[in-house]
Amino acid sequence: MKIGDKVRFLNEVGGGRVSGFQGKDIVLVEDEDGFDVPMRVNEVVVIGEEDYDTKHVIEIRDRARETSEEPTEEQEVEPADRPVTFSMPVEERRGGDKLSAYLAFVPLDLKELSDTRFESYIINDCNYYLRYVYMTAEGNSWRVRSTGVIEPNTKYFIEEFGREELNQLEHSCIQLLAYKKDKFFMRKPAVDALIHVDGVKFYKLHTFQENDYFEQPALIYTIIENDRQFVKL
Repeated sequence: MKIGDKVRFLNEVGGGRVSGFQGKDIVLVEDEDGFDVPMRVNEVVVIGEEDYDTKHVIEIRDRARETSEEPTEEQEVEPADRPVTFSMPVEERRGGDKLSAYLAFVPLDLKELSDTRFESYIINDCNYYLRYVYMTAEGNSWRVRSTGVIEPNTKYFIEEFGREELNQLEHSCIQLLAYKKDKFFMRKPAVDALIHVDGVKFYKLHTFQENDYFEQPALIYTIIENDRQFVKL
């Protein structure tokens, strides 16, 4: 897999072109809107042009017209060659129309807390799609760590990192834009949340608590809850 390859996601609908890599495990996939979506390398697969658009279909039809014949059985377009035009509707839950979202940190090995690495996630606990930008401060400037769209009522993997990167996360900001697809919805204000990530907490076992989103304990910061935005300075 290399920059420029077209890929599709294995566990969800969508795909794009490889725009870069974060370490050896994360690939950045540029979607149709021009946003880089971070995905694990083992959750994407390289595809050919014909799997991603209608080029193959058009070529078959053109050949058929040239011979004034309908496509034969051998020329029939295979289902896998047709573009994906359908996706399952999102299931909404009762009480999920108030925005709730969280930034979560999960240790890979809680028993070896002094040496373990960590994973970060954004949790979308509402019925809205969330287009997000996750950035961290470097002096007086900001650097984007991740951007993308999170489907309703899901958690979204951002990155894996070690203790050496904790200082980079101290001053974090998450911006959210909420919307629904193919239906009317109540408009929500854009979210601009500053979060102080305390690196000392990553050394304390009791910091990581049981929760409703992960099987293992996690450190969870509130971005917005029940339409109420939390700003932590």
